[in-house]
Amino acid sequence: MPDFYDIDRANAMLPELRETLLLLRGLRTEVIALRDRIVELNAPWAIAGAATSMPAGARRAEVDEETRLLRLRLQGMVDQMQAAAVEIDGWGIHLRQIETGLVDFPALVSGRPIWLCWRLGEERVEWWHETTEGFDSRRRLEDLV
Repeated sequence: MPDFYDIDRANAMLPELRETLLLLRGLRTEVIALRDRIVELNAPWAIAGAATSMPAGARRAEVDEETRLLRLRLQGMVDQMQAAAVEIDGWGIHLRQIETGLVDFPALVSGRPIWLCWRLGEERVEWWHETTEGFDSRRRLEDLV
Protein backbone atom coordinates (compact mmCIF):
# COMPACT_ATOMS: atom_id res chain seq x y z
CA MET A 1 0.00 0.00 0.00
CA PRO A 2 1.46 3.40 -0.93
CA ASP A 3 2.40 5.92 1.72
CA PHE A 4 0.24 9.04 1.57
CA TYR A 5 1.01 12.56 2.68
CA ASP A 6 -1.30 15.03 4.31
CA ILE A 7 -0.64 18.75 3.93
CA ASP A 8 1.15 19.09 7.28
CA ARG A 9 3.44 16.14 6.61
CA ALA A 10 4.23 17.41 3.10
CA ASN A 11 5.07 20.87 4.43
CA ALA A 12 7.24 19.35 7.16
CA MET A 13 9.33 17.64 4.45
CA LEU A 14 10.02 20.87 2.57
CA PRO A 15 13.25 21.98 4.31
CA GLU A 16 15.01 18.67 3.65
CA LEU A 17 13.42 18.29 0.22
CA ARG A 18 14.37 21.85 -0.75
CA GLU A 19 18.01 21.19 0.18
CA THR A 20 18.10 17.97 -1.84
CA LEU A 21 16.42 19.58 -4.86
CA LEU A 22 18.83 22.54 -4.81
CA LEU A 23 21.75 20.10 -4.74
CA LEU A 24 20.22 18.13 -7.59
CA ARG A 25 19.60 21.24 -9.67
CA GLY A 26 23.17 22.49 -9.10
CA LEU A 27 24.58 19.11 -10.11
CA ARG A 28 22.40 19.12 -13.24
CA THR A 29 23.84 22.51 -14.24
CA GLU A 30 27.40 21.24 -13.70
CA VAL A 31 26.72 18.05 -15.65
CA ILE A 32 25.46 20.07 -18.61
CA ALA A 33 28.55 22.31 -18.49
CA LEU A 34 30.89 19.29 -18.37
CA ARG A 35 29.05 17.60 -21.23
CA ASP A 36 29.32 20.77 -23.30
CA ARG A 37 33.04 21.03 -22.56
CA ILE A 38 33.61 17.42 -23.65
CA VAL A 39 31.73 18.07 -26.89
CA GLU A 40 33.67 21.30 -27.47
CA LEU A 41 37.01 19.57 -26.90
CA ASN A 42 36.23 16.71 -29.24
CA ALA A 43 34.23 18.54 -31.93
CA PRO A 44 37.20 19.18 -34.26
CA TRP A 45 37.93 15.45 -34.48
CA ALA A 46 34.28 14.48 -34.75
CA ILE A 47 33.61 16.99 -37.53
CA ALA A 48 36.76 16.26 -39.48
CA GLY A 49 36.51 12.54 -38.89
CA ALA A 50 40.17 12.62 -37.83
CA ALA A 51 41.23 13.96 -41.24
CA THR A 52 44.94 14.47 -41.86
CA SER A 53 44.55 18.26 -41.63
CA MET A 54 43.71 17.95 -37.92
CA PRO A 55 46.39 18.48 -35.27
CA ALA A 56 47.79 15.12 -34.33
CA GLY A 57 49.93 13.48 -31.74
CA ALA A 58 50.50 15.50 -28.59
CA ARG A 59 47.44 17.75 -28.99
CA ARG A 60 45.11 14.78 -29.47
CA ALA A 61 46.67 13.06 -26.45
CA GLU A 62 46.04 16.19 -24.34
CA VAL A 63 42.42 16.29 -25.47
CA ASP A 64 42.00 12.59 -24.73
CA GLU A 65 43.41 13.01 -21.22
CA GLU A 66 41.28 16.07 -20.44
CA THR A 67 38.22 14.26 -21.81
CA ARG A 68 38.99 11.25 -19.61
CA LEU A 69 39.24 13.44 -16.49
CA LEU A 70 36.06 15.34 -17.36
CA ARG A 71 34.19 12.07 -17.85
CA LEU A 72 35.33 10.87 -14.43
CA ARG A 73 34.02 14.08 -12.85
CA LEU A 74 30.84 13.76 -14.87
CA GLN A 75 30.28 10.20 -13.65
CA GLY A 76 30.78 11.29 -10.04
CA MET A 77 28.15 14.00 -10.45
CA VAL A 78 25.72 11.62 -12.14
CA ASP A 79 26.22 9.22 -9.21
CA GLN A 80 25.40 12.04 -6.77
CA MET A 81 22.31 12.93 -8.78
CA GLN A 82 21.15 9.32 -8.73
CA ALA A 83 21.65 9.16 -4.96
CA ALA A 84 19.57 12.34 -4.48
CA ALA A 85 16.80 10.98 -6.72
CA VAL A 86 16.80 7.69 -4.78
CA GLU A 87 16.54 9.64 -1.52
CA ILE A 88 13.51 11.58 -2.81
CA ASP A 89 11.95 8.38 -4.08
CA GLY A 90 12.59 6.77 -0.67
CA TRP A 91 10.48 9.49 0.92
CA GLY A 92 7.64 8.45 -1.40
CA ILE A 93 7.79 11.77 -3.23
CA HIS A 94 7.65 11.82 -7.02
CA LEU A 95 10.30 13.97 -8.69
CA ARG A 96 8.80 15.46 -11.84
CA GLN A 97 11.39 17.99 -13.00
CA ILE A 98 14.88 18.74 -11.71
CA GLU A 99 15.26 22.17 -13.31
CA THR A 100 12.23 23.69 -11.54
CA GLY A 101 12.30 21.38 -8.53
CA LEU A 102 8.80 20.14 -9.30
CA VAL A 103 7.54 17.29 -7.11
CA ASP A 104 4.27 15.57 -6.27
CA PHE A 105 3.32 14.09 -2.93
CA PRO A 106 0.82 11.22 -3.05
CA ALA A 107 -2.27 12.04 -0.98
CA LEU A 108 -5.77 10.77 -0.30
CA VAL A 109 -8.86 12.96 -0.13
CA SER A 110 -12.07 11.19 0.84
CA GLY A 111 -10.49 7.92 -0.31
CA ARG A 112 -9.52 9.41 -3.70
CA PRO A 113 -5.82 9.51 -4.62
CA ILE A 114 -4.48 12.92 -5.71
CA TRP A 115 -1.12 14.66 -5.97
CA LEU A 116 -0.13 17.50 -3.66
CA CYS A 117 1.97 19.62 -6.01
CA TRP A 118 4.96 21.78 -5.02
CA ARG A 119 8.06 23.25 -6.63
CA LEU A 120 11.14 25.17 -5.57
CA GLY A 121 10.42 28.81 -4.82
CA GLU A 122 7.03 28.14 -3.27
CA GLU A 123 6.75 28.79 0.44
CA ARG A 124 4.57 25.77 1.21
CA VAL A 125 2.37 23.15 -0.43
CA GLU A 126 -0.68 25.04 -1.73
CA TRP A 127 -1.58 23.15 -4.90
CA TRP A 128 -3.00 19.80 -5.97
CA HIS A 129 -4.05 17.95 -9.11
CA GLU A 130 -5.62 14.66 -10.08
CA THR A 131 -3.32 11.68 -10.55
CA THR A 132 -4.28 11.63 -14.24
CA GLU A 133 -3.31 15.27 -14.71
CA GLY A 134 -0.15 17.30 -14.48
CA PHE A 135 1.24 20.66 -13.44
CA ASP A 136 -0.86 22.61 -15.95
CA SER A 137 -4.03 21.32 -14.27
CA ARG A 138 -3.08 22.09 -10.70
CA ARG A 139 -5.54 23.92 -8.48
CA ARG A 140 -5.35 25.63 -5.11
CA LEU A 141 -5.88 23.51 -2.01
CA GLU A 142 -8.91 25.68 -1.12
CA ASP A 143 -10.61 24.25 -4.22
CA LEU A 144 -10.10 20.67 -3.06
CA VAL A 145 -13.40 18.88 -2.60
